[in-house]
Order: sequence, then C-alpha cells, then structure tokens
Amino acid sequence: MTSLDDQTDSSAIEALLAILRISRVLERIDAGVSPQQYRMLKLIGQGGERSARLADKLAVARPTLTATADSLVAAGLAYREAEPGDRRVVRLRLTETGQAAVARADIAYADWFGELLDHTGQRDHIVADLLLLDNAMTERRRARTASTENTAGTESLDSPHAASEQLTVAQR
Repeated sequence: MTSLDDQTDSSAIEALLAILRISRVLERIDAGVSPQQYRMLKLIGQGGERSARLADKLAVARPTLTATADSLVAAGLAYREAEPGDRRVVRLRLTETGQAAVARADIAYADWFGELLDHTGQRDHIVADLLLLDNAMTERRRARTASTENTAGTESLDSPHAASEQLTVAQR
C-alpha cells in the first residue's frame, strides 16, 4: 500500500495551499466588494455577457451567478439590459457607481497583491506564471465546452481527474 505522500505531488499541494491562503486573505481586504463580486464586476465591465457564458467564465453555477447579479443590481453597481432583437437575452452592465467600485477595488487588491509580488523579488516571473495558469484554465474550459457540444455526459476538464489534460494545455 502506498502512502498519501507517494500518491500526491507535494509541491503542487504546497502551491495549492498558498493559493488558498491568498484567496482567504483577499476575502478580508476592505475593497468595498467581495472577491466574487469583484470578479463578476470586472467581467461585466469588459462587456455584457450572457448569463451562461458569464457563469462559465466565473466557474460558478447559474443560481450562484443569479444571486450575485441580484446583489450587484440591488446595490446599484450593475443593471440588467435586454438584448436588442431578443428580449429573452439579458446582459449585465456596470452603473457609474459600479465603475467607481471597481476602480476602488482595483486599487485595494492591487496594493496588497503588488506588495506581496514585490516582496518575492520575482514579480514578473510570478505574474507570467499566473497568466499561464489562467490561460490553461481558459483552454480547458473551451475544450470542455466543445466536448460538451459534441458529446453529452463527458467528464469536465475542470475535474480533479483531468490532470493530464491540464499538464498538456499548460505546456503549450
């Protein structure tokens, strides 16, 4: 019988724990909006997306997206806009208050994370690596979407069992 250490990549686990710690600290930063709201506001600010696409990019279930969107609308940070020509499609847009909230949150998060990156002495390298990870996740999402469109019931590439696909995409 092999031990847990033999079955896992301990350096990957250590890195994962660091990411989780960073996530937890980001939750405690007084940015005026939560990290989840911030992510959604940033995507909305890039251009209104359909809900399904937005949920996919945020890696959340549609009910979670709806609840977060409802809270942003109720707070006056976003508004819903019907798609011209197809009233069934509703897009979220930032209000002026939402744009100001994003600007304040950008500063709060960038100040903390920028200081952390600078402390390492490897800011550019770490940023480049994080962007590689982000691109790998995007590629996995695209592959999953294409796979889902072609065959129903396939395993999500975002699942823990898709490590080989993750490595292949990250190495491109």
